[in-house]
Parts: sequence; C-alpha cells; structure tokens
Amino acid sequence: MSMPTAEKVIAVDDDAKNGRGDELDDLPVDDGTKHQISVDPWYQVGFVLTTGVNSAYVLGYSGSVMVPLGWVGGTVGLLLAAAVSMYANALLGRLHLLGGKRHIRYRDLAGHIYGRKMYGLTWALQYVNLFMINTGFIILAGQALKALYLLIKDDGAMKLPYCIAVSGFVCALFAFGIPYLSALRIWLGFSTVFSLIFIVAACVLSLRDGVRSPPRDYSIPGDGPGRVFTTIGASASLVFAYNTGMLPEIQATIRPPVVKNIEKALWFQFTIGVVPIYAAVFIGYWAYGNETSSYLLNSVHGPVWVKAVANLSAFLQTVIALHIFASPMYEYLDTRFGSSEGGPFAFHNVMFRVGVRGGYLTVNTLVAAMLPFLGDFMSLTGALSTFPLTFVLANHMYLVANRHRLSSLQKSWHWLNIIGFTVLAITAAVAALRLIALDSKTYHIFADV
Repeated sequence: MSMPTAEKVIAVDDDAKNGRGDELDDLPVDDGTKHQISVDPWYQVGFVLTTGVNSAYVLGYSGSVMVPLGWVGGTVGLLLAAAVSMYANALLGRLHLLGGKRHIRYRDLAGHIYGRKMYGLTWALQYVNLFMINTGFIILAGQALKALYLLIKDDGAMKLPYCIAVSGFVCALFAFGIPYLSALRIWLGFSTVFSLIFIVAACVLSLRDGVRSPPRDYSIPGDGPGRVFTTIGASASLVFAYNTGMLPEIQATIRPPVVKNIEKALWFQFTIGVVPIYAAVFIGYWAYGNETSSYLLNSVHGPVWVKAVANLSAFLQTVIALHIFASPMYEYLDTRFGSSEGGPFAFHNVMFRVGVRGGYLTVNTLVAAMLPFLGDFMSLTGALSTFPLTFVLANHMYLVANRHRLSSLQKSWHWLNIIGFTVLAITAAVAALRLIALDSKTYHIFADV
C-alpha cells in the first residue's frame, strides 16, 4: 500500500483548471472564511494531528481495543489501521488543490466533486463525527476530574455528571479565548507536555503493577453473538484512534507547498506521533489483561500525587484537544454569522463566541452527562462517520477525480476499499448501537459510571 504519486492525484477532466501537486499554490480558496489559513509551518500542523490522536482517548484503547480483540487481533488491527489511515489521508491531502481551487473544508471538496447534495451530506456526516468526538472528550475530561477528586476526597459527593458539567464549562472558557485553529500555537506545546505526563505516568505505573502482579488472563471475554458484536465494535475504535475526520480543515492552515507539507505532517503523525499510543495501549493491556479499565488511570496503583498529576494533565490536554475537533463548527458559525468588523478580540466578537460556542458546548455537555458511555461513543463515531469520511469518501473522490488516468487494476483496488469499508461501517454501526442499547438498560441517564 504505497503513497499515491503526485502525478495522478490532482487531475480531473479539464486539465487547464487543475494544479499539479504544488505547482500552483496561490490558488483561490473555494469559499471565504473568517479564520486564518496558510500560516502554519508543517511541524505545527503535525503537532495538531498528533495532539488529536494522543489525547486522553489513548487511555481507553487498552480496554476498548485490546480486551475485545486480544494480543494478536489488537496488535495486527492497530498496525493495519495505521497503514490504511495513512494511505487514505494521503489521498485526501492530494485532492486539496483539485479543480484550480483550494478546498479548505471537507464539504467543499465533496461538493466540488459530486455536487450540492453531497456537500450537505458530507457536512452532516462530519458534523456528527465531530459532535460525537467532542462529546467523548467531555466525558473523558469528566472521568479525569472525577478520578482526581476521588484521590483527594473519596466521599462520593462529586458524581460523574457534575464533573462532566464542570469540564464542559472549562472547555467553553477555552473556546472563548482561542478564536481559530492557528491561534493554538503555544497551547500545542502545553498539550504535548500534558500528553507525555499522563501517558508516561500510565505506562510507568502499569509496568510497576504488571511486574508485581500474578499472571493475567488475556482471553477474549464473552461468547456467542455478544462476542461477535464486541469485536466488530472494536474495529470501529481502531480507525477512530488515528483519524480526525477534518484533514482538509487542518490542511487549510498549512503554509505552501500545501500538499508536500501535509504529507510531512502525516508522516510525523504516523511515525513519531503513534509511539505514545502504542506504549500506553500495549503496556496497559500487558499489565491488567482483560480486566483493563476503559480509563487506564483507574486501573493503576501508585503514589497519589503521581496519579493526581496524571489525571490533571489528562483533563487539561482534553480541553485543548476538544478545541481542535470543534474548530470546523466554530469556523462555520464565525464565517456564516459572525462580524467582519474589528479583530478577533473585539468585544462584540468575543461576546459572539460566548453565545454561539457556549451554546454548542452546552448541548455537547448535556449529551455527555446523559450518556457517559465512552467506549460506545468511540465505536459509533468510527462506524457512522470515520469509516465513511476517511475511507469510503476518500477512495471514491480519488477515483472520480482520476477516472481517466487510473488503470483497471487501480480502479478495482479503490472499489475494493469503498465496498469493504462500507460493509464494515454498516456492521460496526449495528454493533455500536446494540452496545449503547444494552448499556442504556444497565445504567440510567446521568449515570455515575
């Protein structure tokens, strides 16, 4: 599965209207925006991508991926998912200059290739994807806050829904002060530090527990239909682990040459960027076997201050990571309804962000508090939106844009990807909905899980 070559990925029927790779980098933007574009170096974009995948979600993969798949299935699945995700994102990145314009939004690219109806459908899929990811982030922040509180005062007074409400409020405060994705800058450095703190702490404490513990049980739990559905759901979590569902929006911020630079950022994400994920996932599963918690820091034992710092770091990093995945919605709202007068910190623009972003995150927080089933959200997000956006659409858009340049074998390869990932998306969605239905029967809404 090699990277697509530059000569084959930018062409459509009218060659005069297309760039070749990065030959034309001063192309007009497909639609205007009030956010900054073309200002970030490739390594900043690489950190944006890495921040997205090395969020506190990493603390859940030992339980949500390795437990239902086991050593062989989980390891092969993680490596294979990384390879196909890199390939699909590279395809998508090469289409950024398609048709003589820069497509700074996923829906713009889909609309250019397919027409207005697909523009709306892609926007709906992406909205669902990002809304559910953000809901999961708020659940994660709430779990970290609750774990931190229990380390300080184990009186049961601070329930998970309360912690989720506090987390949503803090995320909103951060959103008010960061006007657009490029403005994260130094916060990406803080995010990297926070990620390293909670991942290193989780790995060290897990290693310590694993060395001291008796032999663990690594058998895959469950039997019959339940085990099948759990395995299918875990496959959706695999692709969720690596993909943002918003590569065109992230690529929009990168400096020219935009195609070569996004490829550098992707290589950074899928080489250096995945090392912390693998460390946390494999060490956590090795230490606790099939009893690994869905939030790894709930399984570890060690000094209270270490666990407290790790949970606080997970909470703070989640606040920053959520802003990345909320940025397409913020960009839409700011561009469609915001004012063009004054700078981003003009009083009326700040108050606009307070009202609009505050409202959006309030809905996110309410859903997170009502249904705090993190693993189920990961599976459903992967099924409903990550599979279609990252794999089905990326392959089909590439196929349509290059239909006169691809050989029959190449076309067959892309159709195999399209059909295969469509089937996976449907089966994974059924499995995830089943898990949510079962958990909803076991736990009431606003459950303290």
